[in-house]
Amino acid sequence: MKFGIVVFPGSWSHQDFHHVIVNVLKEEACYLWHKEANLHGVDCVILPGGFAHGDYLRSGAIARLSPVMGAVAAFADAGGPVLGSCNGFQILTEAGLLPGALLPNDCLHYRCRWVHLRTESRQTPFTSAMQPGQVVRMPISHGDGRYYIDQVGWKRLVDGDQVIFRYCDATGALADDANPNGSLDSIAGICNERRNVLGLMPHPERAAEPILGSEDGGLMFASILDSFVRSPLTTCGDRA
Repeated sequence: MKFGIVVFPGSWSHQDFHHVIVNVLKEEACYLWHKEANLHGVDCVILPGGFAHGDYLRSGAIARLSPVMGAVAAFADAGGPVLGSCNGFQILTEAGLLPGALLPNDCLHYRCRWVHLRTESRQTPFTSAMQPGQVVRMPISHGDGRYYIDQVGWKRLVDGDQVIFRYCDATGALADDANPNGSLDSIAGICNERRNVLGLMPHPERAAEPILGSEDGGLMFASILDSFVRSPLTTCGDRA
């Protein structure tokens, strides 16, 4: 399986994703510069964390205009799996590939810490190796991670089983002090209606090896590989 990792000016997690894919998963990975309009036949696109274009206007607002995002949108529209973490999640909402927006943390401080997430659905190519209700542990590092969507959009997400991760405590219970940024309904990650685009604020690439203190992020990579091998036509939809 070949992963394509988009690099914007200011990206900072692209090398972490590349390390996990090549050295841990033993799969192929390539970097996709933001000015490219060709995805070079990749099977999965990753938008990593960072500060694309400095995020000076608004997180992801300029990155969404990069030439590569047209190719990413076409890839997603054809059913290809797209994963956005942290800044990648922000870019996906700015590009309209996911609904809602990421606002400044309610504490107005940058948050860098480990959090617990409750897996709400395994019905995506990114969570098929997890179980509903399973609590996983990953780190966050962001200043603009407070997920927001209006009530109509929120109901549509819930009714469509599109809320994939919620912040929780170690037991899986939702609580204000387990929500690190004040996200609506403790939402940490969502998918699109077709379920092939997923965005989350935590960093699975920084929790994929024992030396890092958690291997829970590896479950997301295992899900992607399993879904691709088990049913590439389903995973990638019309792409095949």
